[in-house]
Amino acid sequence: MRVIGLDVGTVTVGIAMSDPLGFSAQPLETFRFPSEQYKTAIQHIATLVKKHDVERIVIGLPKNMNGSIGPSGERSKAFKEALAKVVDVPLVLWDERLTTVQAERILLEADTSRKKRKKVIDTMAATLILDNYLQSI
Repeated sequence: MRVIGLDVGTVTVGIAMSDPLGFSAQPLETFRFPSEQYKTAIQHIATLVKKHDVERIVIGLPKNMNGSIGPSGERSKAFKEALAKVVDVPLVLWDERLTTVQAERILLEADTSRKKRKKVIDTMAATLILDNYLQSI
């Protein structure tokens, strides 16, 4: 069961993918798009779904520490709704609290330069989101 994990931002979407058996998550890419023009990102993800025979998509849902959903969470929910119109696979919203902080910590521990961290932080966050999801199932 191949699964894609997404960390949706305003100008990038971090993308991670599981191995074919759905056991582990690996970073795939950070896809850049014009500010808040999600149609381009959605089309790219739909292409990946077909190319890699993806069976499920996990979208990070940013929540506040008290569990409420703010503007970023609403953006993820809207992204899910738009993506559902172009792909025919189950879409799962997954609590992503602190994954970006965790990704930053991992990259700092690996002594990654600031410039390199900026390029890969979204993909690392997507990998953590997907990994957390895969561990839960």
